[in-house]
Amino acid sequence: MKRISILGSTGSIGVSTLDIVSRFPDKFQVVGLAAGGNIDLLKQQIERFRPKYVSVSEESAAFSLKGMDCRVFHGIEGAIIVATAPEAEMVVSAIVGAAGLVPTVAAIKAGKEIALANKETLVMAGELVMKEAWESGVNILPVDSEHSAIFQSITGHNRSEIKRLILTASGGPFLNYPIEKLRGATPGDALNHPNWQMGKKITVDSASLMNKGLEVIEARWLFDIPPDRIDVHIHPQSIIHSMVEYIDGSVMAQMGIPDMRIPISYALSYPERLPVSLPSLNLLEIEKLTFMKPDHERFPCLNLAYTALKAGGTMTAALNAANEIAVDAFLNGRIGFPDIPGLIEDVISSHTNGPASHVDDILRADLWARGKTKELIKRRDS
Repeated sequence: MKRISILGSTGSIGVSTLDIVSRFPDKFQVVGLAAGGNIDLLKQQIERFRPKYVSVSEESAAFSLKGMDCRVFHGIEGAIIVATAPEAEMVVSAIVGAAGLVPTVAAIKAGKEIALANKETLVMAGELVMKEAWESGVNILPVDSEHSAIFQSITGHNRSEIKRLILTASGGPFLNYPIEKLRGATPGDALNHPNWQMGKKITVDSASLMNKGLEVIEARWLFDIPPDRIDVHIHPQSIIHSMVEYIDGSVMAQMGIPDMRIPISYALSYPERLPVSLPSLNLLEIEKLTFMKPDHERFPCLNLAYTALKAGGTMTAALNAANEIAVDAFLNGRIGFPDIPGLIEDVISSHTNGPASHVDDILRADLWARGKTKELIKRRDS
């Protein structure tokens, strides 16, 4: 029986994780849940899975959980309590955005195995986090379908024999959208992903291809591969989730239907596999798999991510923060879709890069970039 805490239990990854838990009650027990503002869903999760520790974002929401059979906390301190619960052996890090960094680092320091879905943890503080995990003897198991695919493709192989990593991207809803019409694209257009069901922020990142840029940064640290050996291929069918090319010319690919419960179940049960009852991949029905180079005019966010990664230091934290604020502004109708990369470029161009030696360095860069992005958006409003 593996005892787990879930950070971000009411998000898409958290819900899918609990679906896996419910299918294998003899293998997993939930001891902690941390969530945002979806209190109705959280209450249902508490009643079904009976966690000992629960945390919510706001104190007012914590009051609404009074009377439930669990200890209730709130804010970042509450998320840390859930992440470091003494009973928990594994922490599923699935909070969206920079908010996942501090509780994930706390879980690592507490010696918890990490199932990592919060890519921002490694985007903002990859070198620091991987160093902390190594010193604490903690395994970080990827949940993102792309990184899970790479992890599965390199298991049992010598890392020195890897020539390059190839991350695949669906291309999102704007893959074939006329570029001249992107100025008028609505949040509804951006959220209409052809293959995956995800939260709003991640879906917009998929539409801009920033999600792939963030995944390149994550892969650099997770697998210790330099950025010039990490490529991105557009693969509209989302069947090959990523590939690893070896120095002898062999390419290992992991394939499967686009369902996040597959990589989640593998992270939870590694090194075993669970008999998850999902439809089989039918290549005869799919008939063909296609690939293409990313169009950098259509998807400028991808180049911005590579630029920030090569700069190093706190630059990736600034990139991530600017993106989070810009995406939120787009979803709220304050800016157009093409303004997202424009704002990000302005912010990282004006960021004074520094070493990311401590979490405080990263949080300061994050705070500055958020303020700078909001300032630039306010100027557009005036």
